[in-house]
Amino acid sequence: MNPDNSNPGGDLPSQPKVGDSPAPTTPSTSTPTHHQESAANVVRGQIDALFDDNHVATPQQAPAQHNEPAADTTYHRNHAEHPLPQAEQWKHYHSAWQNYYQQYYENYYTHHSKSTPTQGHYFSQQPTEVISAPTEDETLSNNEALYELRQKLLGRVQESAGKIRKSRHFMPIIAALAVVLIFVFVQYNRTFVANVRAYVSPGSIDPQNIVIDPTATIAVSSDPRLIIPKINVDVPVVYDTAPDNDSQLKAMEKGVAHFAIPGANSTPGEIGNTVLAGHSSNDLFDGGDYKFIFAQLEKLSEGDTIYANYESTRYTYTITKMEVVKPNEVNKLIYKTDKPVMTLITCTPIGTALNRLLVTAEQVSPDPAAAKAAPQGSGQESEADNVLPSNAPTFLERIFG
Repeated sequence: MNPDNSNPGGDLPSQPKVGDSPAPTTPSTSTPTHHQESAANVVRGQIDALFDDNHVATPQQAPAQHNEPAADTTYHRNHAEHPLPQAEQWKHYHSAWQNYYQQYYENYYTHHSKSTPTQGHYFSQQPTEVISAPTEDETLSNNEALYELRQKLLGRVQESAGKIRKSRHFMPIIAALAVVLIFVFVQYNRTFVANVRAYVSPGSIDPQNIVIDPTATIAVSSDPRLIIPKINVDVPVVYDTAPDNDSQLKAMEKGVAHFAIPGANSTPGEIGNTVLAGHSSNDLFDGGDYKFIFAQLEKLSEGDTIYANYESTRYTYTITKMEVVKPNEVNKLIYKTDKPVMTLITCTPIGTALNRLLVTAEQVSPDPAAAKAAPQGSGQESEADNVLPSNAPTFLERIFG
């Protein structure tokens, strides 16, 4: 036997000869690659167990031999999908939030309606459900929410108002109402203004109109004037005025007019009837400063005193009669008398020209017995066709005649 070829122990490998190719080595089953594959299979099994309760990976499930084909390591998602919320669940969800907000705002407004600025009283008025007061951030959020709500409401109101203003139906209605109001004012302004002046107390009385002794003879201005202290009237008198209505209206722009007609054409200090006409009301658009000078003439009564300054003499009269007549009853002014008499004329009811108010007064000072003789034809009826003085025509009368 050749010692070189012998293998007494049987466990030493044969030595290759010179020139021979080295024989390929077979990897052992305990190499690191085998251990890494086994560990990976264990991890994969545990991951699969998380998604599938029926499959539990164990180390024994790893391949027994390292030379078997490797298992498919592709990840498969096999867990069940999460169910979607049902209709009933949504209802419960929304109901819970609604109840929460309802209780929250009930508590909030209850606090603001009952609490005082003091902190102790604020907590004493809180509902039993509230455990603590709102924090500073929560209070700020509530104030901002209320402010935003007010702004939204204001915006909606302004938007609605704008739509109404721009409405094609609303504007014609406004225009029609404006036209009606203007027409009513133009037609009846004398009624409105005269009634206001008639039922308002007279303003400040001029001291010279307060006469202590009506029988006293004092020097007065030569300007003719009519003075009625009770209703605070102190107005110029225009004498020598024609009795026609146009002349009377022109004269009444400057005061009261002397309405001298045959049978009643006396002047102060003469026996007979001295007739003076003035407006109780007249159109605001007419000229003159005395359009409402007799608006309070109805407040006079029997026994009241009237003064007339004429040719530098003051004449005193005492009212003896008041009556309402028709516009054409001129004969009420014409009658025989042996005393100096004065009659004031104005339209009544105020604001209209339906009737005439006659206020008759007799002279008491100076001595009526020393009065001058009556003018020619005084107290005698005339055939002249006269009407008692009137207001200016109204708006409709000027249009339709």
